[in-house]
Amino acid sequence: MQTQHIITPPTPEEHSGFLSNYVQQAKTDDLIEGLTASYVFITGMVQGLAEERLLFRYAPGKWSIKEMMVHIMDTERIFSYRALRFARQDKTELPGFDENAYIAPAKADARDINAIIAEYTSLRTATIELFKSFDEEALQQKGISGGIEVSVRALGYIILGHEVHHQKILRERYLKS
Repeated sequence: MQTQHIITPPTPEEHSGFLSNYVQQAKTDDLIEGLTASYVFITGMVQGLAEERLLFRYAPGKWSIKEMMVHIMDTERIFSYRALRFARQDKTELPGFDENAYIAPAKADARDINAIIAEYTSLRTATIELFKSFDEEALQQKGISGGIEVSVRALGYIILGHEVHHQKILRERYLKS
């Protein structure tokens, strides 16, 4: 039986490039606690918003709140998949992805926010359980994605920091009034 352990922040050697910004935004010493708190916070921000607000764009060409939520999920899925591959010591270099190309085919604005939140709830639960399953050896494994070397531990903090980044945008540009 595996004992529960706290997943602490990665060292600077475990990430680089633009991904480091997301690690810095995570601001927690316990990944699982951070992922849980972030989930509660962001769902609280969007749950109960009027459809008009969920479809609001603060500038031409910017995403709606629904699109941003689906983007957060897409990114979490991709980074969790990378973490799984690297934890299993798969040394295949993985490609990056163009998040903007994912938006239109997702058709997020046509979806009900409750369905988006339900999907997000399932996804976050799966992400937390995946990271809880990794022992210290798995967390330290590294791989290359989008040309950047990154550890499994760092990928967890990147998932969290990416969401924190979007929470800030939601507060400042979508929900300010």
